[in-house]
Amino acid sequence: MNWQTREIAPGLYLVATPLGNARDITLRALDLLAGADVLAAEDTRSLRRLMEIHGVALGDRPLVAYHDHNGDRARPRLMAALEAGQSVVYASEAGTPLISDPGFDLMRAALQAGFACTTAPGPTAVVAALTLSGLPSDRFLFAGFLPNTSGKRKTALAEFVGVPATLIFYESPKRLGAMLRDAAEVLGPDRDAVVCRELTKKFEERCAGSLADLSTKYSEETPKGEIVVLIDRGVGAVTDQATLDEALQDALTRMSVKDAATEVSKMFGVPRREAYQRAMALGER
Repeated sequence: MNWQTREIAPGLYLVATPLGNARDITLRALDLLAGADVLAAEDTRSLRRLMEIHGVALGDRPLVAYHDHNGDRARPRLMAALEAGQSVVYASEAGTPLISDPGFDLMRAALQAGFACTTAPGPTAVVAALTLSGLPSDRFLFAGFLPNTSGKRKTALAEFVGVPATLIFYESPKRLGAMLRDAAEVLGPDRDAVVCRELTKKFEERCAGSLADLSTKYSEETPKGEIVVLIDRGVGAVTDQATLDEALQDALTRMSVKDAATEVSKMFGVPRREAYQRAMALGER
């Protein structure tokens, strides 16, 4: 089946592409890929393959590679196309453009030049992993890739110790064990975490546990594929012990000591062990 070509207004379009499962593409993304005057991609081979799967013909339209190593050379060509009143679609290799992706400078240049810019939203590993993690999703902080070396990585992690939000990182399979070891040391070994691997693909995997447990697991094995690491929110200091006790006492009237401690731990951002010990003490009164 060949995708029907629709007329596309001039401007720059950021198109999200599937993480792995080709059927996760949106209908609007296919419309844009079929109708744009110029196509640009972080990986032209991946985009060609995706278009072939969905019956979108490239024809004689230009397909420009745009990545970290050639952005300065490729950007003028794409800006010239915009200046000429053409429609330009930029697609990430997988996921949403500009999320750990080289398209930022292109988008910024187009905005500064006053060209129309919009996005065709779709898959992103950050949100996909968050929905699967089981960790709090009301607040989250995406921090991309941490530094490669342990010293710099620990320094970076120290900035997130008290952040009251689920932390989300991308990581390479080869560095995963070292990253989790440093995270356990800096953020605390008992902190809950989840490793998501190969999202939407055949060998998708979700592995949950404490940072200490996951560090041990991945120090003994090196996984393959795309990795997202999620770490539970930071510990907030509770200065009012009476407020904590009141919440625990209320919870104890409705549930077990273990469940009460878990609820209050999440409510106030205190370690579960601390909440459990306090709940035990209150229950003995």
